[in-house]
Amino acid sequence: MKVAVLGTGNVGQTIANKLLTLGHEVALGSRSADNPKAIAWMASTNKKGTIGTFHSVAQSSELVFNCTKGLNAIEALTLAGTENLKEKIIIDLSNPLDFSPEKANGHPPTLNPVNNDSLGEQIQRTFPNSFVVKTLNTMNCEIMVNPSKIEGNHVVFVSGNNNDAKNKVKE
Repeated sequence: MKVAVLGTGNVGQTIANKLLTLGHEVALGSRSADNPKAIAWMASTNKKGTIGTFHSVAQSSELVFNCTKGLNAIEALTLAGTENLKEKIIIDLSNPLDFSPEKANGHPPTLNPVNNDSLGEQIQRTFPNSFVVKTLNTMNCEIMVNPSKIEGNHVVFVSGNNNDAKNKVKE
């Protein structure tokens, strides 16, 4: 499967690496085609993984992982292009963590939005012709790709408004 992973941070690279080991064609996307983190990642894969802009990797993908910072998620997906996301599953791993001083006030970051809305819902409203599935965002990325690091049975939330998309993500 051709998979676009949007975001070059730890989560994006960890997900992209796991997908490569599973035999998928993976393209890591960022705002610019010459992103240094993306270039270093591609080199680390011996060019098995490819890189490009959010737009170019989404355009050639069958499935999209959003691994961007939550507060930048809608902007990144907009740069990917509404037409490039049409009728595709967007697996949203992001959390809209607000680290601003006025919100933190000596406390851990807060979620923004929270309670009456969610980032997953905002993404779905912004891209109504896509299938947004929110999952894996409650754990460290090393656990996302290797849940056996924690013994026992696990429960992972999978949220979205399309049962077929959620079932595909569960696979």
